Amino acid sequence: MTSKILIVEDEPDIRDTLNYNFEKEGFKVLSSPDGKSALKLLENNKPDIVILDLMLPDMSGLDLCKYLKNDKNFLNTSIIMLTAKSEEVDRIVGFELGADDYVTKPFSVRELILRVKVLIKKHTTPENKDSSISLGSIYMNLDAHEVQINEKDIILTALEFKLLKHLLQRKGRVQTRDQLLGDVWGYSSQVTTRTVDTHIKRLREKLGVVADYIQTIRGVGYKFTIAD
Repeated sequence: MTSKILIVEDEPDIRDTLNYNFEKEGFKVLSSPDGKSALKLLENNKPDIVILDLMLPDMSGLDLCKYLKNDKNFLNTSIIMLTAKSEEVDRIVGFELGADDYVTKPFSVRELILRVKVLIKKHTTPENKDSSISLGSIYMNLDAHEVQINEKDIILTALEFKLLKHLLQRKGRVQTRDQLLGDVWGYSSQVTTRTVDTHIKRLREKLGVVADYIQTIRGVGYKFTIAD
Protein backbone atom coordinates (compact mmCIF):
# COMPACT_ATOMS: atom_id res chain seq x y z
CA MET A 1 0.00 0.00 0.00
CA THR A 2 1.38 3.40 -1.01
CA SER A 3 2.05 5.73 1.91
CA LYS A 4 0.65 9.24 1.71
CA ILE A 5 2.56 12.35 2.77
CA LEU A 6 1.34 15.90 3.22
CA ILE A 7 4.06 18.57 2.95
CA VAL A 8 3.14 21.94 4.45
CA GLU A 9 5.94 24.33 3.48
CA ASP A 10 5.73 27.94 2.30
CA GLU A 11 9.11 28.03 0.53
CA PRO A 12 8.45 26.87 -3.07
CA ASP A 13 11.98 25.54 -3.69
CA ILE A 14 11.92 23.35 -0.59
CA ARG A 15 8.37 22.20 -1.28
CA ASP A 16 9.15 21.28 -4.89
CA THR A 17 12.35 19.46 -3.88
CA LEU A 18 10.51 17.40 -1.29
CA ASN A 19 7.65 16.67 -3.69
CA TYR A 20 10.06 15.38 -6.31
CA ASN A 21 12.16 13.25 -3.97
CA PHE A 22 9.28 11.64 -2.11
CA GLU A 23 7.41 10.86 -5.33
CA LYS A 24 10.62 9.32 -6.65
CA GLU A 25 10.65 7.09 -3.53
CA GLY A 26 7.15 5.89 -4.34
CA PHE A 27 5.13 8.00 -1.92
CA LYS A 28 1.84 9.65 -2.79
CA VAL A 29 2.52 13.34 -2.11
CA LEU A 30 0.16 16.19 -1.29
CA SER A 31 1.54 19.66 -0.68
CA SER A 32 0.39 22.99 0.63
CA PRO A 33 2.04 26.43 1.00
CA ASP A 34 0.11 27.43 4.13
CA GLY A 35 -2.02 26.20 7.00
CA LYS A 36 -5.47 27.02 5.63
CA SER A 37 -4.98 25.13 2.38
CA ALA A 38 -3.49 22.25 4.39
CA LEU A 39 -6.66 22.09 6.48
CA LYS A 40 -8.68 22.00 3.26
CA LEU A 41 -6.64 19.04 2.00
CA LEU A 42 -7.09 17.27 5.33
CA GLU A 43 -10.87 17.33 4.94
CA ASN A 44 -10.67 14.57 2.33
CA ASN A 45 -7.27 13.01 3.02
CA LYS A 46 -5.68 11.11 5.90
CA PRO A 47 -1.92 11.22 5.34
CA ASP A 48 0.40 8.78 7.05
CA ILE A 49 2.96 11.55 7.59
CA VAL A 50 2.71 15.33 7.73
CA ILE A 51 5.95 17.25 7.16
CA LEU A 52 5.09 20.55 8.75
CA ASP A 53 6.96 23.84 8.65
CA LEU A 54 6.81 25.66 11.96
CA MET A 55 6.62 29.16 10.48
CA LEU A 56 3.75 29.44 7.99
CA PRO A 57 2.43 32.71 6.48
CA ASP A 58 -1.12 32.44 7.82
CA MET A 59 -0.93 30.39 11.01
CA SER A 60 1.57 28.70 13.28
CA GLY A 61 2.67 25.20 12.39
CA LEU A 62 2.30 24.44 16.10
CA ASP A 63 -1.42 25.26 15.87
CA LEU A 64 -1.80 22.87 12.94
CA CYS A 65 0.12 20.21 14.87
CA LYS A 66 -2.19 20.67 17.85
CA TYR A 67 -5.24 20.37 15.60
CA LEU A 68 -4.02 17.07 14.12
CA LYS A 69 -3.09 15.53 17.44
CA ASN A 70 -6.47 16.34 18.97
CA ASP A 71 -8.53 14.97 16.06
CA LYS A 72 -9.33 11.24 16.29
CA ASN A 73 -9.35 11.04 12.50
CA PHE A 74 -5.58 11.48 12.52
CA LEU A 75 -4.57 9.17 15.36
CA ASN A 76 -2.25 7.25 13.05
CA THR A 77 -0.76 10.32 11.37
CA SER A 78 2.81 11.14 12.34
CA ILE A 79 4.16 14.69 12.30
CA ILE A 80 7.68 15.83 11.50
CA MET A 81 8.27 19.48 12.34
CA LEU A 82 10.43 21.30 9.80
CA THR A 83 11.84 24.67 10.74
CA ALA A 84 14.76 27.08 10.55
CA LYS A 85 14.63 27.55 14.31
CA SER A 86 16.99 25.49 16.39
CA GLU A 87 16.31 26.74 19.92
CA GLU A 88 15.45 24.09 22.48
CA VAL A 89 12.19 25.83 23.41
CA ASP A 90 10.76 25.22 19.93
CA ARG A 91 11.59 21.53 20.12
CA ILE A 92 9.97 21.33 23.56
CA VAL A 93 6.73 22.97 22.43
CA GLY A 94 6.53 20.82 19.31
CA PHE A 95 7.03 17.57 21.20
CA GLU A 96 4.65 18.59 23.98
CA LEU A 97 1.97 19.08 21.33
CA GLY A 98 2.66 15.58 20.03
CA ALA A 99 5.09 15.99 17.13
CA ASP A 100 6.89 12.72 16.37
CA ASP A 101 10.15 14.15 15.05
CA TYR A 102 11.91 17.46 14.46
CA VAL A 103 14.24 18.47 11.61
CA THR A 104 16.11 21.77 11.48
CA LYS A 105 16.86 23.61 8.23
CA PRO A 106 19.12 23.24 6.37
CA PHE A 107 18.60 19.49 6.29
CA SER A 108 19.50 16.42 4.29
CA VAL A 109 16.62 15.29 2.08
CA ARG A 110 17.93 11.74 2.26
CA GLU A 111 17.93 11.82 6.07
CA LEU A 112 14.38 13.19 6.09
CA ILE A 113 13.23 10.37 3.80
CA LEU A 114 14.83 7.81 6.14
CA ARG A 115 13.12 9.37 9.15
CA VAL A 116 9.77 9.19 7.36
CA LYS A 117 10.32 5.51 6.55
CA VAL A 118 11.17 4.78 10.19
CA LEU A 119 7.93 6.39 11.36
CA ILE A 120 5.87 4.53 8.78
CA LYS A 121 7.45 1.21 9.73
CA LYS A 122 6.75 1.94 13.37
CA HIS A 123 3.05 2.41 12.66
CA THR A 124 2.70 -0.60 10.35
CA THR A 125 4.49 -3.04 12.68
CA PRO A 126 2.05 -4.47 15.25
CA GLU A 127 3.25 -3.90 18.81
CA ASN A 128 0.75 -6.04 20.63
CA LYS A 129 -1.91 -8.50 19.48
CA ASP A 130 -4.16 -7.60 22.42
CA SER A 131 -6.88 -5.09 21.58
CA SER A 132 -7.43 -3.93 25.15
CA ILE A 133 -5.74 -3.45 28.52
CA SER A 134 -7.60 -3.72 31.81
CA LEU A 135 -6.00 -2.94 35.17
CA GLY A 136 -8.07 -2.23 38.24
CA SER A 137 -10.61 0.45 37.37
CA ILE A 138 -8.74 1.42 34.16
CA TYR A 139 -9.84 0.01 30.81
CA MET A 140 -8.15 0.84 27.49
CA ASN A 141 -9.62 -0.13 24.12
CA LEU A 142 -6.52 0.05 21.92
CA ASP A 143 -8.36 -0.29 18.61
CA ALA A 144 -10.97 2.37 19.37
CA HIS A 145 -8.52 4.64 21.21
CA GLU A 146 -10.83 4.81 24.23
CA VAL A 147 -10.05 4.97 27.95
CA GLN A 148 -12.47 4.42 30.81
CA ILE A 149 -11.99 4.78 34.55
CA ASN A 150 -14.74 3.26 36.67
CA GLU A 151 -16.69 2.92 33.39
CA LYS A 152 -16.51 6.67 32.72
CA ASP A 153 -14.89 7.89 29.50
CA ILE A 154 -11.60 9.80 29.80
CA ILE A 155 -10.51 11.94 26.85
CA LEU A 156 -6.77 11.70 26.12
CA THR A 157 -4.67 13.11 23.30
CA ALA A 158 -2.89 10.60 21.05
CA LEU A 159 0.38 11.13 22.92
CA GLU A 160 -1.23 10.84 26.36
CA PHE A 161 -2.87 7.61 25.19
CA LYS A 162 0.49 6.20 24.07
CA LEU A 163 2.10 7.22 27.35
CA LEU A 164 -0.59 5.57 29.48
CA LYS A 165 -0.51 2.44 27.33
CA HIS A 166 3.28 2.23 27.71
CA LEU A 167 3.10 2.58 31.50
CA LEU A 168 0.32 0.00 31.84
CA GLN A 169 2.14 -2.54 29.66
CA ARG A 170 5.20 -2.14 31.91
CA LYS A 171 3.32 -2.18 35.21
CA GLY A 172 5.65 -2.36 38.19
CA ARG A 173 8.77 -1.53 36.17
CA VAL A 174 10.50 1.82 36.50
CA GLN A 175 10.70 3.75 33.24
CA THR A 176 13.38 6.40 33.04
CA ARG A 177 12.60 9.69 31.34
CA ASP A 178 15.02 8.84 28.54
CA GLN A 179 13.32 5.47 28.05
CA LEU A 180 9.94 7.17 27.80
CA LEU A 181 11.27 9.70 25.29
CA GLY A 182 12.61 6.91 23.12
CA ASP A 183 9.69 4.48 23.44
CA VAL A 184 6.72 6.87 23.47
CA TRP A 185 8.01 9.85 21.53
CA GLY A 186 10.27 7.74 19.34
CA TYR A 187 13.09 10.19 19.82
CA SER A 188 16.44 10.34 21.57
CA SER A 189 17.32 12.18 24.78
CA GLN A 190 18.34 15.24 22.75
CA VAL A 191 14.86 16.45 23.66
CA THR A 192 14.62 17.73 27.22
CA THR A 193 13.17 15.32 29.78
CA ARG A 194 10.92 18.15 30.95
CA THR A 195 8.68 17.11 28.07
CA VAL A 196 8.02 13.82 29.88
CA ASP A 197 7.30 15.56 33.19
CA THR A 198 4.80 17.90 31.52
CA HIS A 199 2.87 15.03 29.94
CA ILE A 200 2.89 12.96 33.14
CA LYS A 201 1.40 15.95 34.99
CA ARG A 202 -1.36 16.34 32.37
CA LEU A 203 -2.05 12.60 32.35
CA ARG A 204 -2.38 12.52 36.13
CA GLU A 205 -4.84 15.42 36.02
CA LYS A 206 -7.04 13.50 33.58
CA LEU A 207 -6.78 10.20 35.45
CA GLY A 208 -8.20 11.83 38.58
CA VAL A 209 -8.93 9.20 41.23
CA VAL A 210 -6.25 6.83 39.92
CA ALA A 211 -3.58 9.48 39.35
CA ASP A 212 -1.51 8.12 42.25
CA TYR A 213 -1.02 4.86 40.35
CA ILE A 214 1.70 6.71 38.43
CA GLN A 215 4.50 6.97 40.96
CA THR A 216 7.45 9.32 40.68
CA ILE A 217 10.76 7.58 41.37
CA ARG A 218 12.86 10.56 42.39
CA GLY A 219 15.94 11.07 40.26
CA VAL A 220 15.00 8.15 37.98
CA GLY A 221 11.60 8.33 36.31
CA TYR A 222 8.11 6.88 36.71
CA LYS A 223 6.42 3.59 37.57
CA PHE A 224 2.81 2.43 37.27
CA THR A 225 1.82 0.51 40.39
CA ILE A 226 -1.54 -1.05 41.19
CA ALA A 227 -2.59 -3.99 43.33
CA ASP A 228 -3.97 -6.85 41.24
